[in-house]
Amino acid sequence: MSKAKGTAEDPKALIHESYQIEGITLSECRSIFLDWALSLPLEQDTGAAIKTLLDRYAGDAPDHPMSQVLREGQGGMTAPRRRGGWRGRTRN
Repeated sequence: MSKAKGTAEDPKALIHESYQIEGITLSECRSIFLDWALSLPLEQDTGAAIKTLLDRYAGDAPDHPMSQVLREGQGGMTAPRRRGGWRGRTRN
Protein backbone atom coordinates (compact mmCIF):
# COMPACT_ATOMS: atom_id res chain seq x y z
CA MET A 1 0.00 0.00 0.00
CA SER A 2 1.12 3.51 -0.67
CA LYS A 3 1.53 6.00 2.12
CA ALA A 4 -1.05 8.58 1.09
CA LYS A 5 -1.51 11.68 3.16
CA GLY A 6 -5.05 12.15 4.42
CA THR A 7 -7.40 14.94 3.48
CA ALA A 8 -10.19 16.67 5.36
CA GLU A 9 -12.68 14.23 3.81
CA ASP A 10 -10.44 11.18 4.30
CA PRO A 11 -8.19 11.92 7.30
CA LYS A 12 -6.55 8.48 7.44
CA ALA A 13 -6.59 8.01 3.63
CA LEU A 14 -8.72 4.89 4.09
CA ILE A 15 -10.95 5.54 1.09
CA HIS A 16 -7.96 6.41 -1.09
CA GLU A 17 -6.18 3.21 -0.08
CA SER A 18 -9.28 1.07 -0.72
CA TYR A 19 -9.23 2.16 -4.37
CA GLN A 20 -5.60 0.99 -4.61
CA ILE A 21 -6.26 -2.58 -3.38
CA GLU A 22 -6.53 -5.06 -6.24
CA GLY A 23 -9.49 -7.43 -5.88
CA ILE A 24 -11.02 -5.75 -2.81
CA THR A 25 -14.49 -7.06 -2.01
CA LEU A 26 -17.73 -5.25 -1.23
CA SER A 27 -17.63 -6.61 2.32
CA GLU A 28 -14.09 -5.30 2.85
CA CYS A 29 -15.12 -1.90 1.48
CA ARG A 30 -18.02 -1.76 3.93
CA SER A 31 -15.63 -2.44 6.83
CA ILE A 32 -13.27 0.27 5.59
CA PHE A 33 -16.21 2.67 5.18
CA LEU A 34 -17.26 2.07 8.79
CA ASP A 35 -13.72 2.74 10.02
CA TRP A 36 -13.62 5.87 7.84
CA ALA A 37 -16.95 7.13 9.21
CA LEU A 38 -15.82 6.58 12.79
CA SER A 39 -12.57 8.47 12.14
CA LEU A 40 -14.31 11.67 11.03
CA PRO A 41 -14.57 14.53 13.51
CA LEU A 42 -18.07 15.00 14.97
CA GLU A 43 -18.45 18.40 13.33
CA GLN A 44 -17.61 16.97 9.87
CA ASP A 45 -20.52 16.98 7.39
CA THR A 46 -20.45 13.30 6.43
CA GLY A 47 -22.77 13.73 3.46
CA ALA A 48 -20.57 16.44 1.98
CA ALA A 49 -17.46 14.33 2.58
CA ILE A 50 -19.04 11.36 0.79
CA LYS A 51 -20.01 13.58 -2.16
CA THR A 52 -16.45 14.91 -2.41
CA LEU A 53 -15.01 11.39 -2.29
CA LEU A 54 -17.43 10.17 -4.95
CA ASP A 55 -16.48 13.12 -7.16
CA ARG A 56 -12.80 12.38 -6.61
CA TYR A 57 -12.78 8.59 -7.16
CA ALA A 58 -16.01 7.18 -8.63
CA GLY A 59 -15.63 8.89 -12.00
CA ASP A 60 -12.54 6.84 -12.77
CA ALA A 61 -13.84 3.69 -11.04
CA PRO A 62 -17.65 3.63 -11.20
CA ASP A 63 -17.80 -0.17 -10.79
CA HIS A 64 -15.36 -0.33 -7.86
CA PRO A 65 -16.94 -1.79 -4.70
CA MET A 66 -16.01 1.33 -2.71
CA SER A 67 -17.90 3.50 -5.22
CA GLN A 68 -20.96 1.37 -4.52
CA VAL A 69 -20.48 1.64 -0.75
CA LEU A 70 -20.07 5.42 -0.97
CA ARG A 71 -23.26 5.70 -3.03
CA GLU A 72 -25.08 3.55 -0.48
CA GLY A 73 -23.71 5.73 2.32
CA GLN A 74 -24.85 8.86 0.55
CA GLY A 75 -28.38 7.51 0.22
CA GLY A 76 -28.53 6.29 3.79
CA MET A 77 -27.50 9.48 5.55
CA THR A 78 -30.10 10.45 8.12
CA ALA A 79 -29.92 12.45 11.29
CA PRO A 80 -29.34 10.21 14.30
CA ARG A 81 -32.32 9.74 16.57
CA ARG A 82 -32.38 8.83 20.19
CA ARG A 83 -33.86 5.39 20.73
CA GLY A 84 -34.77 4.19 24.18
CA GLY A 85 -34.96 5.65 27.63
CA TRP A 86 -37.72 7.84 28.89
CA ARG A 87 -36.95 10.59 26.36
CA GLY A 88 -37.37 8.17 23.48
CA ARG A 89 -40.90 7.19 24.48
CA THR A 90 -43.94 8.73 22.85
CA ARG A 91 -46.08 10.76 25.24
CA ASN A 92 -49.85 11.08 25.14
